Amino acid sequence: MATLGLIRHGVTDWNGQYRAQGHTDIPLNAEGRRQAELLSERIRSERWHYIYTSDLSRAMETSVIIGEVNGIEIRVDERLREMDCGQIEGTTEQERVNQWGYGWSKLDLGIEPHEAVVKRGRECFADLAERHSDQNILIVSHGALLGLTLKRLLAHIDIRENLSNTSLTLLHSGEPRWDCSLYNCTKHLTGSPSSFI
Repeated sequence: MATLGLIRHGVTDWNGQYRAQGHTDIPLNAEGRRQAELLSERIRSERWHYIYTSDLSRAMETSVIIGEVNGIEIRVDERLREMDCGQIEGTTEQERVNQWGYGWSKLDLGIEPHEAVVKRGRECFADLAERHSDQNILIVSHGALLGLTLKRLLAHIDIRENLSNTSLTLLHSGEPRWDCSLYNCTKHLTGSPSSFI
């Protein structure tokens, strides 16, 4: 059985401004780098074999910080890239309403369909779990890709809470379904108890 440690990248300036990032390559800010450093310290005593990361710089930089501290090899997988947000990238909710009206989400603005995002995520997770059976793999990706994929894989669990930046979620492969032993845990940031499923 493979264990996948799912990590949402550290925070960026656009996260703080509630701007849709999508494929736009926004780097971590100072707080995002600090979050990644705190997470790397948290997992220092754990055994992780590889890090697989999105090719976008906010995920890559998060991975490099974790990998350098813990001596973990980093591999890039473009399937872990964030959902393509089309014309809304770089905008806030209010800016979208101002430009396209309150029904903007029903318009064809070039946004990648959720089903396509889930397909990428599921295929990637399944491939990595098969390739690294009986190993522990960290995956550094993005809020929409991770969140949408988890909701599909863990339909038997009520997970409405959005993933926080540098949160850790533990996913275990297996038959007949995936299992989750830890969800959206940020104890390295807050010192609060882990959020166990």
